[in-house]
Amino acid sequence: MKRLFSIMAFAAAMLFCLPGHAQLVEGPRGSDDFQIGIAGYTYRSFNIDQTLEYLKSLGVKYLSIKDFWLPLNSTKEEMEAFKQKCAQYGVEGYILGPIYMNNEAEVDRAFAYAARYGSKVFIGVPKYELIDYTIKKVAETGIKVAIHTHGPDGAPFPNIRKVVEMVKDPKLGVGCCMDLGHSVRMGEDIIKDMKRYKDWIYDIHIKDESAASKAGQTWEMGRGVMDFKPIIKTLRQIKYKGKVSLEFEKNGKNPHPGVAESIGYLRGICDATK
Repeated sequence: MKRLFSIMAFAAAMLFCLPGHAQLVEGPRGSDDFQIGIAGYTYRSFNIDQTLEYLKSLGVKYLSIKDFWLPLNSTKEEMEAFKQKCAQYGVEGYILGPIYMNNEAEVDRAFAYAARYGSKVFIGVPKYELIDYTIKKVAETGIKVAIHTHGPDGAPFPNIRKVVEMVKDPKLGVGCCMDLGHSVRMGEDIIKDMKRYKDWIYDIHIKDESAASKAGQTWEMGRGVMDFKPIIKTLRQIKYKGKVSLEFEKNGKNPHPGVAESIGYLRGICDATK
């Protein structure tokens, strides 16, 4: 009996050691379809080296560049050094801004800044009376402008419809950096707007919100009021090819835990809605 027990125990151990059929990922992940980035304002309390370390830890390869890291009067040489530093961390500073433009001189400065950087588009917020001048500068330089939407807080261009109303023609090279969190705070139908105005969308800032009202605040993705599944499905349907950048405004002094949670959630939603 003792010998029989030993044989059975050995057989069980051998079965345990035999290779099983693991559930492995097959083919590309759904999140590979999107270029996920970070909006620079997220790390406004950190220098560029700290920010790049954070992005590297997340495997995020795209960063929108704010002028507190790269001032508007930076030389071309300083910009090249900045881009090289980003590249050392595997990060591309893919777009500049938002840059606020209150007069024609500031519009000129913004376009010159983008030209020195070698950018084909930047995020800008001109005053309403500067739209015609901005369109003229796009025609002169070939550099496009993505106007950032700001929701119900009283800043210019609360939504993409205001951009369309002011610019009128998407072929003029002035489009939109659509902030989806602010759209929700405006009580708008994001899906309808993305489909209707797909030709106007140059860049996207994504975040969750604590409420679908002006009182809403940035929240960790998946913990707020927004349903991201139809958003990701719509981005696939309209064949959006731009970046999708998390703008995490919460906890400015310590945003990284919320950023990590949000990026993980965003990747999971993209994978699950393939």
